[in-house]
Amino acid sequence: MGQCLEHLCLTNEAYLLAITEALKERPDAPVAQIVPGWFGGWFIRSFVEPSPQTKRASAPAKIRPTARVGLAVLDRFLSENEACRKLFTDARNKNVNRIRFWNPFVKGIRFTVGTGLEIIAGHERRHLLQAERVRNSANFPR
Repeated sequence: MGQCLEHLCLTNEAYLLAITEALKERPDAPVAQIVPGWFGGWFIRSFVEPSPQTKRASAPAKIRPTARVGLAVLDRFLSENEACRKLFTDARNKNVNRIRFWNPFVKGIRFTVGTGLEIIAGHERRHLLQAERVRNSANFPR
C-alpha cells in the first residue's frame, strides 16, 4: 500500500506544479462547472476514472514507486492532499475550462486546468478504491 501512496504523491506533485504554473497571473473568470474537452474527457474515461472499462497502462518511469517505501510516505501523502485542496481552492476563481497546461508525463499534450483537476480527483478515487479492495481481501492482516 505504501507504493500506492508514493505513486499518488509523485503524480500529484507533477500535476500540481504544472497546473500552478499555468494559473499564475491569470485573471479571475470563474466557471460554473468543469467541462473537459473531447480528448481530456476521453483520457479521463479511459485511464483515470475507476470503472471496468478503464484501460490499464504502466505508470511513466518518473512516477513509479521504489521497491521499498518508508513510513514517511503517509505524511507526504497527507501533505500532498493539503496542497491539492489549496490548488482546487485557488483554481476556483479561474476559467479552468480555457487555461491550459502541459501534461507533465506526455510531451506535446496539453490539457485544460479543469481536466487536470478532474484527473487528480479521479486518480485519487481509483487508488482509494484499490486500497479498500486490498484491505478487504482475505490475505490482509487483521
